Amino acid sequence: QLACPLDLGCHSVGQVLSIKEVEEKNTSEVKNYGIWLRYNSRSNTTNMYKEFRDVSLNGAVGQLYNQMASLHRARFFSIQIIKTAVVANEEAKRPHIHQFMGEGVKFPLLHRIKRPALPKFRATFAARRPSTH
Repeated sequence: QLACPLDLGCHSVGQVLSIKEVEEKNTSEVKNYGIWLRYNSRSNTTNMYKEFRDVSLNGAVGQLYNQMASLHRARFFSIQIIKTAVVANEEAKRPHIHQFMGEGVKFPLLHRIKRPALPKFRATFAARRPSTH
């Protein structure tokens, strides 16, 4: 027997008491996140699976919203996140995730401009261009 008869059309009622953002415990390690979602496009409803690399789940969801807005023109209110999970390196499916999984991946810091430690060491004019490489 059903707790709510089908002919009555029961509705749930409630109040939002508080909203708290859950922070990651370890943000020094990059992880792969898989996100299952459903969104309403202009013509139909579409289910999707997307993968992102980030240090936190909040960052991965932010990347998801940005990508859906840019590539699919989907607004945040038309996106429903069904499930999120941390994906191991071996289980990742997307090629743009695989390209950053090697052990020898390096990210050089380009265009570094050396600044003086204190304002009293700063010169108004320089005799030559700065070396930024």
